[in-house]
Amino acid sequence: MTNSYNEILLANVIIVTGANTTEAHPVIGYRIKQAVKNGAKLVVIDPRRIELVDYAESWLSIKPGTNLALFNGLAHIIYKENLYNQDFINQHTEGFDNWLNSINEYTPDRVAAITGVNIDGLYFIAKLYATADKATILYAMGITQHSSGTNNVFSLANLAMLTGQIGREGTGINPLRGQNNVQGACDMGGLPNVLPGYALVNDETQRLRFESAWQQKVATNSGLTLTEMVDAAIEKRIKALYIMGENPMLADPNTNHVRAGLESLDFLIVQDIFLTETARMADVVLPAVTFAEKDGTFTNTERFVQRVRKAIPEQGNAKVDWQIIQMIANRFGSKWQYRHAKEIMDEIRTVVPQYAGITYDRIEQQGLQWPCPSIEHNGTPYLHKDGFIRGKGKFTAVEYSPSKELPDIEYPFTLTTGRRLYHWHTGSMSRRVKALEEIHPYEKMQINPIDAKELGIEAGDIIKVSSRRGSVNTKIEITDSIPRRTLFMSFHFSETNTNSLTSSHRDPICNIPEAKVTAVRVDKIN
Repeated sequence: MTNSYNEILLANVIIVTGANTTEAHPVIGYRIKQAVKNGAKLVVIDPRRIELVDYAESWLSIKPGTNLALFNGLAHIIYKENLYNQDFINQHTEGFDNWLNSINEYTPDRVAAITGVNIDGLYFIAKLYATADKATILYAMGITQHSSGTNNVFSLANLAMLTGQIGREGTGINPLRGQNNVQGACDMGGLPNVLPGYALVNDETQRLRFESAWQQKVATNSGLTLTEMVDAAIEKRIKALYIMGENPMLADPNTNHVRAGLESLDFLIVQDIFLTETARMADVVLPAVTFAEKDGTFTNTERFVQRVRKAIPEQGNAKVDWQIIQMIANRFGSKWQYRHAKEIMDEIRTVVPQYAGITYDRIEQQGLQWPCPSIEHNGTPYLHKDGFIRGKGKFTAVEYSPSKELPDIEYPFTLTTGRRLYHWHTGSMSRRVKALEEIHPYEKMQINPIDAKELGIEAGDIIKVSSRRGSVNTKIEITDSIPRRTLFMSFHFSETNTNSLTSSHRDPICNIPEAKVTAVRVDKIN
């Protein structure tokens, strides 16, 4: 996030797009409700009528997969109506003129036809966002899990720069992370093309800095993303895989493809706290500890680094993740001698400039937000105050293209996926909680009442949902919160493996799967 949770309370206009915050990010959802109560105007862009729509000034029920056309259309209106921030553009950005040519064709008429959003709604939101003193955009996987995911984010960044709604309190572009320490994992180099602190592996100066600190050679080429690893396993380019705290057999798209990849491996190691669907396929399972059994830090979605403290002793043969990794590294010939997570944090400070001022002592009572470049620094609640890190923000021309798998005669519905309030991700933890299971014990696919009537199905019926990759049986929830010809399912339930339906289509830049748009068919089970 460029800005902080609490800055939502300072925004005059809040745009939530591709994010069901009250269910997937309830703390942020609560902040949004507070902001609206205090007078902020909320815009919700989502195919479904999610809870936040009840608090919104405007709701755009967009056709799944048409986000980029919408954002380019809003930019078109803002420019044509002379609502853009010329001073900000001149001082802080580059590439404006070339980008401007790219939005010429995104007229209100064309955008309305692509997205299903009415023209008045486009004008209303464009003017509301552009003229606000402080406006913020919050987004999540409803924006990124598309074949155009990276370009969707570019188009949001273009909007923020066009209007100058970035670099100040209560503004910004704010992606909501999907897990509690995803940000921390990325910060520490958990991406295939970077070292800790986002130092590019192909940058020789940065690479030599790490080699000097670690007394170890560092790879000069980028690795593979998770989806590429599965492909590589099937093609025998990867023979072994080490999976930590991840359950791709439920979480990743096209389960049959994932299974084929894992079965093609010569050796699979899974390190986890439970015997998940993925762990059951492993040659070796390494038992890890839970958050309550270890010391360390988590870095959350607002770049907030906070302490985690051991509350109970390790159970059974389980060990802390870093201890397991150290034991394996030393079996390979390394001589790592860390004795406590604090020593690892001390090393992080020396190699990651953004963390240089963050120590255990400083975050004993209260966390800090990176960048925190020195012990004297108090952290950074919002980014880009004095300009962009790269020098000037770059406008990026991006063109709308349809999702890779659209409905047709054989598969006439669009399935979109997500999470529900009472369970989390693949349910490996939340489904072991008796109370949560009693509240939400099984999947209930959402379907529009008109579609249900046409199919001759009623509440409580079990139906079969099929795609080009497989089929699952599920109960249904008939609700007008979902538009016609669109279905919604979560991926929490192994008995109803929703990702056995989704495709392997991906964003070509970052390889994120297109989980939000899948063509499916619905059949009543007699």
